[in-house]
Amino acid sequence: MQTLETKTFFCDYSNPAHKQAVSDLINVYIADEMGGGNPLSAEEAERLVEGLEKHPKSVVILAETAGIFSGLLVAFENFSTFTVRPMVNIHDVIVRKEYRGQGVGRKLMDALIEEAGKRQCSRITLEVRHDNDTAQKLYRSLGFEDAEPVHFYWRKYLH
Repeated sequence: MQTLETKTFFCDYSNPAHKQAVSDLINVYIADEMGGGNPLSAEEAERLVEGLEKHPKSVVILAETAGIFSGLLVAFENFSTFTVRPMVNIHDVIVRKEYRGQGVGRKLMDALIEEAGKRQCSRITLEVRHDNDTAQKLYRSLGFEDAEPVHFYWRKYLH
């Protein structure tokens, strides 16, 4: 398989193509077996993009391969009380199925790691499904590892 050149850049919310790419790629992820949900309606997708744009600490990186938006990374800067410095939590890493295995995810992660360094962050955190071996392999190759002690990911839905 030929590997095509991929470039990454921050979402420009003044660019309608970028905004559409964010909502399209989120829906690609949600519909994927690893997402396991129902795609967002047009109204929900619009609220999502508006919310990301308005969030003061969102980091939204797009990947483009051969003129196609091939991937998306959504993260949020937070503050670590333990290191007394900023930190970044990755919320979503999405690569279109037809571009997987071509380095798109790595390019997105590299762009975030570089940005976190510029922001003088102490660490980057993420959650990954226990059955997503491909993502785990990528993250390990970039130096990510289980937290010590091992942490659980818990949630409570508020309706």
